[in-house]
Amino acid sequence: MPGIRITLLFALLLLTSGLKAQTTKYHLLIGTYTSPGKSEGIYVYEFDSQTGDMTYKSKAIIESPSYFALTKDQKFVYSVTEGRGSMVNAHAFDSKTGELRFLNSQPSGSNGPTYISVDAKGKYVFAANYGGGSVTALPVEPDGTLGEDIHDIKHDGSSIARKKPFVHSVIVSPDNKFVLTADLGTDKINIYRFRAKARPQALSPAAQPFVILDPGAGPRHLTFHPNKKLLYSVTEINSKVYAFKYKKGHLSPIQSVSILPDGFTGPGHGADIHVSEDGKFLYASTRSTLNEIAIFSIDQKTGMLSLIGRQPSLGRSSRTFEIDPSGNWLLSTGQASNEIIVFKRDPQTGKLNPTGQKLQIDKPSFLRFVPID
Repeated sequence: MPGIRITLLFALLLLTSGLKAQTTKYHLLIGTYTSPGKSEGIYVYEFDSQTGDMTYKSKAIIESPSYFALTKDQKFVYSVTEGRGSMVNAHAFDSKTGELRFLNSQPSGSNGPTYISVDAKGKYVFAANYGGGSVTALPVEPDGTLGEDIHDIKHDGSSIARKKPFVHSVIVSPDNKFVLTADLGTDKINIYRFRAKARPQALSPAAQPFVILDPGAGPRHLTFHPNKKLLYSVTEINSKVYAFKYKKGHLSPIQSVSILPDGFTGPGHGADIHVSEDGKFLYASTRSTLNEIAIFSIDQKTGMLSLIGRQPSLGRSSRTFEIDPSGNWLLSTGQASNEIIVFKRDPQTGKLNPTGQKLQIDKPSFLRFVPID
């Protein structure tokens, strides 16, 4: 009898794990620009990873939440108001129902926040202030609300393309000990040491405080490779991807490669960048006259990139894109064409194929998939 019970228990565990592995539906959170336009804030849809279909569930009304971040436990969403308010907003998120509940807002510390990240322990959020040329650290209280004692660090400097700093993004290192910013105006990736216990001054320059890209590069977004040993940056002005080795807050450049087609002379405006979850492919987009997604394979030993294809994003001003958790879909925002375009992704080749599926939504700016509890 004990043997039978053990066998039955083992079978039940296999069945349970199989059911979890077959999860096919996710919440899809969509950030938008609300002015000018008809959007009202953050929208929540249900995304079916078997069909690529999206079904509306709810929304949170708030001014121009153009970018947002979720805590690791997915209980809180923090967004930036890029409009006149220049605020950072906190919402509680119910991962079962998809409902967002407003908690509070705090000033972003400077003008025009465009990007936000949250540290792995949910103690701090970091806002990149494009207009004000600064990075802001905002403490998170135990109830998920944002604290008042913010730490705003102004950048200085210029480049051949811009006369002042424009901080476009901010991310936290995989070990949660460093914060990195992409400054489009100074052509720098800045590196800060992060210590939550040093509140309110949680950020300080790292031993290597920055790396400088090519003059006029204009770094925009950053992403770490899943192996945590590589960092990639997409640039807006010269439309390249820069690759770096990363170790304990230190960056060593290894490659730069254009995301523009040979002979293309118009503005490319590099926009967003992501690495597939298996670490084999990198995707980088342009959002101006070109509106493409360049597809690269990643050498698993060196981190070097090789172009393997291009896919028109089929929307105008393709600001951001996101790969779904199954790895079978890529969704791209068409900010100017008011749509989200669905592509089928081949996990083996990395290639993208248009499906003809679209979601009409006014001025989408950012996407994030969240598992449904």
